[in-house]
Amino acid sequence: MDILINEDRILWPRRLSGRPRRKAFLSELESDYTGFSSVIGDGVFTGDGTSDIASFEEKVIDFPKLPQLIRQLIKQRSWQKSIALHFFTGSGTTWHAAWMKNFMDGGERRYILIQLPEPLSTESSEQKNAGNYCKRIRKPCNIAEHTKERLRRAAAKGKSENPSYAGDLGFRVFKLDTTNIRAWDPKPDDLEGALLPGLDHIEPSRTGQDIINELLLKFGLDLCPPIETKTIAEKSVHPVGAGTLIVCLDDAIFRDDVEPLALGIADWYDALAPAGESSAVFLDSAFAVDISKTNLAETLKQRGLGNVRSL
Repeated sequence: MDILINEDRILWPRRLSGRPRRKAFLSELESDYTGFSSVIGDGVFTGDGTSDIASFEEKVIDFPKLPQLIRQLIKQRSWQKSIALHFFTGSGTTWHAAWMKNFMDGGERRYILIQLPEPLSTESSEQKNAGNYCKRIRKPCNIAEHTKERLRRAAAKGKSENPSYAGDLGFRVFKLDTTNIRAWDPKPDDLEGALLPGLDHIEPSRTGQDIINELLLKFGLDLCPPIETKTIAEKSVHPVGAGTLIVCLDDAIFRDDVEPLALGIADWYDALAPAGESSAVFLDSAFAVDISKTNLAETLKQRGLGNVRSL
């Protein structure tokens, strides 16, 4: 088969080591995106990964992944407000790489690192250093704790080396658990014993932050929103995400508290002026009588906060 080549469409290399390439005009391109080279890691060496773990003050990971290499991948496949998701995150290199890229271009990339608390064996040649390190710093001897410690120390090191950096170097840790809401457990042979615990729907060992976290999941909200606290009518009120969710977990709201509490929440809601629909959540057991809950909900509804719920 004869192949006709128009020499005007060929870019000839200037060096002997180069190769001819086809010339393409801008009008012919389907996208202005530059493809990623099949050869990556130019100027990046495996020893760089080990040197980056210097924030641990000792060698605790054998052959760690290179933040510089992961940063190159993030550069090619992310935008300044992207989210990097990494299962089996190991030592946390993905976070380190995302932070490095944010520092370089002023981005606001976020990350979700998922790691099971797999035990570290001090008897294994591959895990001995990491396991002994966790013991020395008095942390549980598992990979997840090791990851968190790496993030803390890398963040402190990065901040000390770049004091002008104003980005967020913190992180939150979530663990899978059961619901905070106590399930109904009927006992036909002990009705009184079954009813009395049901007066309070919240598991006794759970904190207010635990409940707020579950509400964020149930309402489909970001798990890392700004959470404020303000005392209104001697009750602690928490606007979450600039007023997208308003939570009051006080365990005693009496009739005389209803009006000042509702008006105070409404005034703060107006000041926050959230963009979308907001919800307010209270503990059902906090109200001594139903009329107090009804009056509070109606007052908030009149002020534009109509989605009032109780746990």
